[in-house]
Amino acid sequence: MGLAIVAFAAVFVLIASAGVLLLFRTGMTQRLASALTPLTDDETWMSRLKRSRTGSLQAVIQPFDRVVPKSPQEVSVAQKRLMRAGFRKDSNLSVFYGSKVLVPIALSILATISGMTETFSPFFVYALALGLGYLLPDFWVGWRIKARQTNIRLQLPDFLDLMCVCVEAGLSIDQALYRTSDEMKRSHPDVADEMGLVTLEQRAGRPRADAWKNLAERVDLEVVRTLVSAIVQADQFGTSIAKTLRTYADGLRTRRRQHIEELAAKMSVKLVFPLVFFIFPSIFVVALGPSLLAIVESFQKYF
Repeated sequence: MGLAIVAFAAVFVLIASAGVLLLFRTGMTQRLASALTPLTDDETWMSRLKRSRTGSLQAVIQPFDRVVPKSPQEVSVAQKRLMRAGFRKDSNLSVFYGSKVLVPIALSILATISGMTETFSPFFVYALALGLGYLLPDFWVGWRIKARQTNIRLQLPDFLDLMCVCVEAGLSIDQALYRTSDEMKRSHPDVADEMGLVTLEQRAGRPRADAWKNLAERVDLEVVRTLVSAIVQADQFGTSIAKTLRTYADGLRTRRRQHIEELAAKMSVKLVFPLVFFIFPSIFVVALGPSLLAIVESFQKYF
């Protein structure tokens, strides 16, 4: 009996030692890998998980890209809209056209499972599902473009202020643009991304004026077009870039404040419709309901 206990203890110790060694080896391998290729702040395990999910989604959707008929003009317009929405990879175009096939199929399957074909005409339900599913990716891209343009318009004054500080500190406009884009990558990601592309184009050898004009073409905002024109003119005529940036940032803030005041002034008019259709009927029921009931009961005595 004692020999069996000793043998069992020896086997248990051997197995535990092997497990500890394996765990230590795995931890050491992970530490060596993290030391050789350290994860930056922008590349954490969450970003890797998102990247893997995005890659698997693209692998599923991309084969359906060839099903949708498209001309070179349509591809050019779609690619330009995707760039304005912030999607610049070559695979994004394939995902966009692949979703035009998968979304209608998914809506058709959903309509079949939910039993809508039994309640309504099957031809009408499937036609609506196919048409709506084909147009939903375009609507989503349009919504992304508007959201990105709104973010850029709101973030631009702060970006110009920091850029003005960098220029006044002695940096050139290109160095100030790079430094500001790097500093505001987290707080103002959309405008920092677009300005970072301007820096990359200039490093690739494109003239400064052309790089800024490409920015105006990509963003497609009137405030950005005006800013590009002001910077190009200041660069050509040799005027102060810092003064131009500060003046334009103040003008953008004034315009934004006026827009907010305009929306606040319209709010009183817009509140009339919910007041009339939703709030006033409830008030009338509460205030006049008991009186009406009393009047009806008093008149019932005479009938």
